[in-house]
Amino acid sequence: MACMLEAPLRISVLSEVTATSRHYVDRLFDPDPQKVLQGVIDMKNAVIGNNKQKANLIVLGAVPRLLYLLQQPSSSLELRTECAVVLGSLAMGTENNIKSLVDCHIIPALLQGLLCQDLCFIEACLRCLRTVFISPVTPVQLLYPDPTVIPHLMSLLSRSQRTQEYITQIFSHCCKTPEHQTILYNHGAIQNIAPLLNSPSYKVQMQALKCFSVLAYENAQVSMTLVNVLVDGELLSQVFVRMMQRDRPIEMQLTAAKCLTYMCRAGAIRTDDTCIVLKTLPCLVRMCSKERLLEERVEGAETLAYLMEPDVELQRIASVTDHLVAMLADYFKYPSSVSAIADIKRLDHDLKHAHELRQAAFKLYASLGANDEDVRKKITETENMMDRIVSGLSESSIKVRLAAVRCLHSLSRSVQQLRTSFHDHAVWKPLMKLLQNAPDEVLVMASSTLCNLLLEFSPSKEPILESGVIELLCSLTQSDSPALRVNGIWALMNMAFQADQKVKVEIVRALGTEQLFRLLSDPDANVLMKTLGLLRNLLSTRPHIDQIMSSHGKQIMQAVTLILEGEHSIEVKEQTLCILANIADGNTAKELIMTNDDMLQKIKSYMGHSNVKLQLAATFCVSNLIWNEEDGSQERQDKLREMGFVDILHKLTQASDPSLCDRAKTAMQQYLA
Repeated sequence: MACMLEAPLRISVLSEVTATSRHYVDRLFDPDPQKVLQGVIDMKNAVIGNNKQKANLIVLGAVPRLLYLLQQPSSSLELRTECAVVLGSLAMGTENNIKSLVDCHIIPALLQGLLCQDLCFIEACLRCLRTVFISPVTPVQLLYPDPTVIPHLMSLLSRSQRTQEYITQIFSHCCKTPEHQTILYNHGAIQNIAPLLNSPSYKVQMQALKCFSVLAYENAQVSMTLVNVLVDGELLSQVFVRMMQRDRPIEMQLTAAKCLTYMCRAGAIRTDDTCIVLKTLPCLVRMCSKERLLEERVEGAETLAYLMEPDVELQRIASVTDHLVAMLADYFKYPSSVSAIADIKRLDHDLKHAHELRQAAFKLYASLGANDEDVRKKITETENMMDRIVSGLSESSIKVRLAAVRCLHSLSRSVQQLRTSFHDHAVWKPLMKLLQNAPDEVLVMASSTLCNLLLEFSPSKEPILESGVIELLCSLTQSDSPALRVNGIWALMNMAFQADQKVKVEIVRALGTEQLFRLLSDPDANVLMKTLGLLRNLLSTRPHIDQIMSSHGKQIMQAVTLILEGEHSIEVKEQTLCILANIADGNTAKELIMTNDDMLQKIKSYMGHSNVKLQLAATFCVSNLIWNEEDGSQERQDKLREMGFVDILHKLTQASDPSLCDRAKTAMQQYLA
């Protein structure tokens, strides 16, 4: 019986809530302005902290009416202000609320409202705008279509502490691209916001600081300007240093450290400057300690990784600061049974975000181990580190997988680690699995790591070869992404180095001559260089040279001709001449050069080139063609003498470059023997 009564009861409660909400909306249409005002005030009180009521009012159409009243010139200032306050309160609800408000064109209406002179109304509009813009569902682009908005917001900064807080918060959330940075910079963001760093209000200081961090990020123009800015006679960088002091709130220390990090990475502050080495770096290391909150540890580690990514000395200093390498191991044990988290909500939050800690630790380890062998050793010897990386490669979070493979790539630069840890943990297996179907950014990093695992001294090379990797690498060379094409061909190049005939034949078969020659005309110079490197490695040892040239000689000679005639760099032409020298070393393959007078003339002209590297490579080619101990050497020597090669060799024996001089003398001795 009780069950029978429950359903009608629920319906009546729901209809009561909807009826109450309807009553609030109906009062907005009363012909008496005083009653409308009272209706808006009552609505304001009803929605505070009540998400259900907010959703009901939005569904019942309160927003268009509130916006109409807000924009009506006949509405009193008090009514317009109260409308802005209620809209701000509705925006404090769920993401769906924000979407509804944005769909009702709240942003242009509020921006228009900022033209009013009344401060209370301006502040209410700004507060609502701030709440809307800081939501992830609001397109930040909506701040920029009207070119008068940004300068007007700049002019409102001086009105009150509230306008300063809200406007700087809007800027810091809406500055997402280099174009946004430029717009804010061109409208005087730096001059207008810098004085706010000394505001008596902590909230204003923090929002100003956040503005500078987003403005400086990867922006040389902004960063170079910031270096010379004075705030009350003090250099801005020194203001940031002051804000990193231990007695300042953690949020402030961390954001100030980010500002200096971004200025440093943009080239405005040297990496050996004391404000980086003695202040910023130690501050960021402090943020990694287990006393800090999860998000502080994540941000601290990621910012530190970014700061020292390109700088060997900073990596070395960080690795010996506060036992950082060991401290990061705690990132994988979080939250542990001994975590001092009394707050159950906090624990729930941290459990959901623990993967962010692992991601940050992998990023920081990748940065720490990018160059220094001792640091890499320290990392791999940290408890269960290789097992953690292997687990990271198969985590559900794509960001953790990417960070883990970055870490692996960094460690794979070590010959020692390739021979030991990588082999012991069969790292190649999860790496190959990761390469099967991953997004491009993971593929780029994973294939880069594979290139290192395929070097000839790596014990992983054999099992990788047996796993059928050649087809996979050949498919990468057909990618639209130049980085993936480079990595695919680079890995094949490493694989072909000193490989046996079977592997080389398999590479040529799987790649196909059409694709090989397509890569030789690739617009990306790196792809071209690595393809030439692959060809050079394929054409090494005489039986291999002769076999490949007997089946593909015509196309290879054609490709060599095109490159030597084309507009290419010295490095590309040198590599091509080295391929020609390898062909000249074959028993039967050298005839493809000797019967091609056009090619011989090219070699001759490169012997007289202004660049020594090209002269050396061309002379090496001649040396191989006329080598005495080989069949037919006399005929080849005679032909080249007739073509004037001996005269050039004789001149080169007087060359100022010792290597070139020796190479020419070696070639001349073939004639004298």
